[in-house]
Amino acid sequence: MTQTSPLAAPALDDLASLRASYRQRKQALLTELGDSGNRMRGMNHVLGQLARLTDEVLMALWRRAGLRPRFALLAVGGFGRGELFPYSDIDVLVLLPDGADCDSDLACKTDLEAFITSCWDVGLEIGSSVRTVSECLATAAQDITVCTSLVEARLISGSRALFTQFSKRFREQLDPLDFLVAKKLEMRQRHAKFEDTPYALEPNCKESPGGLRDLQIILWVARAAGLGKSWGELGKSGLATPREARQLARNDRLLSLIRARLHLIARRREDRLVFDLQTAVAESFGFRNTFSDDGRLAERASEQLMRQYYWCAKAVSQLNQILMQVIEERLRSARAPMRPARRIDDEFLDKGGLLEVASDDTYQKNPHAILRTFLVYEQELGVKQLSARTLRALYNARSLMDSEYRADPANRAMFMKILKQPAGITHAFRLMNQTSVLGRYLWPFRRIVGQMQHDLFHVYTVDQHILMVLRNVRRFFIPEHAHEYPFCSQLAAGWDKPWVLYVAALFHDIAKGRGGDHSELGAQEVRRFCTQHKIARQDAALIEFLVREHLTMSHVAQKEDLADPEVITKFARHLGNEHRLTALYLLTVADIRGTSPKVWNAWKGKLLEDLYKHTLHALGGRAPSAGALVEERKRAALEEIALHAMPKDAQQALWNTLDVGYFMRHDADELAWHARQLSRVLWQRAQTGAAAANEPLTVVRARISPVGEGLQVMCYTADRPDLFARICGYFDRAGFSILDARVHTTRNGYALDTFQIVTEMIPEHYRELIGLVEAGLPEALASDAALPAPRLGRVSRRVRSFPITPRVDLRPDEKAQHWLLSVSASDRAGLLYGIARVLAEHQISVELAKISTLGERVEDTFLLQGVQLQHQKTQIAIERELLEGLEVQ
Repeated sequence: MTQTSPLAAPALDDLASLRASYRQRKQALLTELGDSGNRMRGMNHVLGQLARLTDEVLMALWRRAGLRPRFALLAVGGFGRGELFPYSDIDVLVLLPDGADCDSDLACKTDLEAFITSCWDVGLEIGSSVRTVSECLATAAQDITVCTSLVEARLISGSRALFTQFSKRFREQLDPLDFLVAKKLEMRQRHAKFEDTPYALEPNCKESPGGLRDLQIILWVARAAGLGKSWGELGKSGLATPREARQLARNDRLLSLIRARLHLIARRREDRLVFDLQTAVAESFGFRNTFSDDGRLAERASEQLMRQYYWCAKAVSQLNQILMQVIEERLRSARAPMRPARRIDDEFLDKGGLLEVASDDTYQKNPHAILRTFLVYEQELGVKQLSARTLRALYNARSLMDSEYRADPANRAMFMKILKQPAGITHAFRLMNQTSVLGRYLWPFRRIVGQMQHDLFHVYTVDQHILMVLRNVRRFFIPEHAHEYPFCSQLAAGWDKPWVLYVAALFHDIAKGRGGDHSELGAQEVRRFCTQHKIARQDAALIEFLVREHLTMSHVAQKEDLADPEVITKFARHLGNEHRLTALYLLTVADIRGTSPKVWNAWKGKLLEDLYKHTLHALGGRAPSAGALVEERKRAALEEIALHAMPKDAQQALWNTLDVGYFMRHDADELAWHARQLSRVLWQRAQTGAAAANEPLTVVRARISPVGEGLQVMCYTADRPDLFARICGYFDRAGFSILDARVHTTRNGYALDTFQIVTEMIPEHYRELIGLVEAGLPEALASDAALPAPRLGRVSRRVRSFPITPRVDLRPDEKAQHWLLSVSASDRAGLLYGIARVLAEHQISVELAKISTLGERVEDTFLLQGVQLQHQKTQIAIERELLEGLEVQ
């Protein structure tokens, strides 16, 4: 351990030597902190030494400033606890006696300004405030943040008598129960900012649920109540058991060390475990990438660190809930007698809305009661949470849930009963995971607790994603949430066994991180589960099918041509019946919505709903032929056109130039919209002779998208090989993202293209953007200049930390009439234009584009046509150029 000596008293005007001494000693401590490996106890010593070093410098500067002896310099906030992280703010309070006024006293004001200036000159990044005792008390009474910072105030230099007076008055004013209630509300608000989960992929180790702040809040309320100032004191006072006190201290040290290492590696105040720092922090702990026998990466060093962090954050969340309840109960009982608990049965009580075990050894006496806790929680309407006593009993009873416990038929029956309850399922399973009961009972689930996902679109760990999907499925069956997914809720209303979908949701990703096909491995796990839990053969077959095929429907909807009857027929044949179709649709919607708030959009919802409806027709034997379907859509479009007082057969001139593919790929509303916008223009051209003279024509129209998000843009202009690229280039420069593109060439050589576009700039002002598109796109298409090089935007930190290998697959379709191009890569601005430009340079026409953005990963599919694709040399050149453009630089 590095030994540090007190600062030599410098000459009052020698700030340079004080600064040099401070920097030298601080650097020595930071070096020690960086070299301490995983020694958490040594870390506590170093953070305390940093605080003491800062104290010494502040005392020297206080003396140098010559401030009045009746003033006091206090450390507040985190600095007040006597620990200082490498780049944390140094919060100090200059405390004045009542009646002092430095604003009107020029000499006092000058001395204070000199003190604060000298702190910054020496290198102390302080956050300072100057208040009288009464001002401190008044501000603390109104601002919980100020009040909290003063709870841990300590004297650095100056008048001890003044500090003692302030401390006495502050303690007399502070109401411990009011303080606790305010801190609980503040904690809930803070947790809401982080989506109430400690399992975000880039957590804030200080502010996120389960972070350092959740530990500090326990000590704050305990200190305010006079119940202890450290984990050891909380253990001695009976607030925490000896085991809990040890766990709290250990987790405090681990989180503190992670935070300190973050500061050192980032060389600034950084409390977020962002992707580009996770590996460096993990390696500072001694974690290293591990590889399988065949040389493939098995587990990243960052994954090992983050799993340890998530388990720590989970324990902190549990202990925070226990101790905050214990402290609150003690404070309330001291103020007024508690209402007697209502007995539910021999093992459980309702204690003011909290489910409480009848005795501390309830679970030891009857281990079956562990799972029954959550059944009672679901069934008792007045119960909202588990009490501290119950949480503590569960925390101490986890070891009882061994292989024998899991194989007990009574426990298996109880687990299925929990799944089949009409209410409370989502909350029960979240509580089961929070208390580690779910992972102890459902052993495969334990393996994915804290398991990170590096696919660039999941924003939760695997266990949290699974619980999010379970929540989404559950909400389909709750009438109060019918407005969220009306079609899903409509289908769910006719579903007789919701629990079948709940089991599928629990197992759909349970084999993530094992290597191999997680869908197939998950199907094996759920088959075993169904056998063990005596689930009927028909239900078990459906559950296994859903787990194995949970990715299939989204793949077909987002990558294949839904206007192709063969695609629908093949998908319908694969599913087999309507029952499976409905179940898979509900699970697919819930799964996509459970990956990230940014992944789902209205267009994806429409694709899935269209696939469901088309497949339903096919399964019922009601699928019309392509010709009948076209005629049906034409009739519906004509009814729509008639409502706009257009001349009879005005649309015929346009429709005569279009083939069956156009009518198959657009619904009746779009057919009517195109006809209304183009028929009058084409009629006028015919009347004036412009058509016969081959005068150029470009018509661009935009409207609010019928699916409820973004704009739908129609472009009608003379076709040319680089048309798709020019349109993509315009949308890229204008800040739009393309969700879908349908490209058609008419019999008279014109392109009739339809795009679904969105923007993140001002999405609430789409109507104002319609004019921008209708004026700007024709101007861009009028240019004959060479296509500019793509301006690929910078990739995100997450993509740089976990890049995916670009993949390009070019092959003929099943009929060998067109070519299919599949592209998978990390997303960034300009990517689609870059792809389109490569195709344009090789004279390749794009007939259909399925654009699928999954978080920060793209999965795009294009239907191509061009005689050049018959040459293998051209195919290789296109693939090579695309891969070069997709590579993350």
